[in-house]
Amino acid sequence: MKKIINTPQAPAPIGPYNQAVMKGDMLYTSGQIAIDPATGELFKGSISEETKLVMENMKAVLDAAGMTFEDVLKTSIFISDMGNFGEINAVYGKYFNEETAPARETVEVANLPKYVNVEISMIASR
Repeated sequence: MKKIINTPQAPAPIGPYNQAVMKGDMLYTSGQIAIDPATGELFKGSISEETKLVMENMKAVLDAAGMTFEDVLKTSIFISDMGNFGEINAVYGKYFNEETAPARETVEVANLPKYVNVEISMIASR
């Protein structure tokens, strides 16, 4: 049976989805963007600050599932401009041990929800 994971420490879903779904030991997260969970407002700032908020939102979802970044197997990063890759990667890298970092793909896309610059989703397992 699947278990729905939702926490007020991350932005509330704005559509027919949940922050994450757990099935057995596997966790599948929805993409997180830079929305302040306390206010529900879209964050406006530097790409580094935006990425940090996305990662902090993801941390909150992992915490709600009883997991950490060490449990992450794979991430998907969607960015609006590949020119921002270096700054995004620098912030993202602070959340993982390089030797045990998850598999990852990074894809430039035409648009993201609310026209943000970065969205990240993850798959984790205990």
